[in-house]
Amino acid sequence: MDNEVSEERAGYVYNADNSRQNRRGKLLGFWILILLGMAGFYIWNRTGIVAWAIILVLVGILLASTIKIAHEWQRAVVLRLGRFYKVAGPGPFVRIPVIDHITCWIDQRMRTTFFAAEKTLTRDNVPVNVDAVMFWVVWDPEKAALEVGNYQEAVIWAAQTALRDIIGKTELSEMLAGRERLDEELQKMIDDRTEEWGVAVRSVEIRDVVIPKDLQDVMSREAQAERERRARTILAQAEREIADNFLMAASKYEKSDIAFRLRAMNLLYESIKDNGGLVVVPGGYDFEFNALAGLTTYDQLTGMKKKREKEQEKGQKDQLTSEADDKKE
Repeated sequence: MDNEVSEERAGYVYNADNSRQNRRGKLLGFWILILLGMAGFYIWNRTGIVAWAIILVLVGILLASTIKIAHEWQRAVVLRLGRFYKVAGPGPFVRIPVIDHITCWIDQRMRTTFFAAEKTLTRDNVPVNVDAVMFWVVWDPEKAALEVGNYQEAVIWAAQTALRDIIGKTELSEMLAGRERLDEELQKMIDDRTEEWGVAVRSVEIRDVVIPKDLQDVMSREAQAERERRARTILAQAEREIADNFLMAASKYEKSDIAFRLRAMNLLYESIKDNGGLVVVPGGYDFEFNALAGLTTYDQLTGMKKKREKEQEKGQKDQLTSEADDKKE
């Protein structure tokens, strides 16, 4: 019973003699046993006294089973006559055979544990599968060894129950949008439950939230409808701003007839300046639009004017020439 460890704790709580962490201690004890055995054989050979050799060999065996070595990240919980004695390590330490019993080895490095909650109902009755990862460390090896049978298994179960509690108190929309808040609440809840076991939870992160496929389709359509609503709202707001600007412009045109006529001329000019066209205008605007037409065909009118001037000059020259010919006759 001195070095027995139950099977349910195998993998996280280690047997002292069968643990890989004690290979160095066993190797050191083995070399001590070899050296003392050689010394006993030498004394027996030199003096012929067998008692000294037997004593040295027994001392070597005792030391070989006494010296243990703990790694830097390990702590050994030692019981003496069934009661807690000390937490040994790191480095070499001595265990008195039969009297001292190393109940377990505690790894004090940061650990990562994956846990999940499947088909758990949210507050609005939506079944979800949630995956999370937890980072934790054993800060008190004495409590981890004495206050709970299997501290790692207890931590995992505490994390799963806390995750289910958080899901049941949260609506789906809050879970999808506020993961950071849920991470903090989940970390605090698990840490409160594991503190008495000597375990500190550093952080908890929700990795994924899986919802049913039919609900995914509904949420996708809802999101699309929301985007369309926003687009139409923005378009209506733009139309309203344009209408407001038109009203402001109309109020100014109402006060100035000249500005209104200039604006009408500009609109017509913009519409026909590239491709040209035939425009029918009501009476009263003929002067302005004739002027605008003159602007749009300025180059053509200028060319026609020059052509008429040339024709008039040519006609005058022909007339002068004909008069000169008549005088000569």
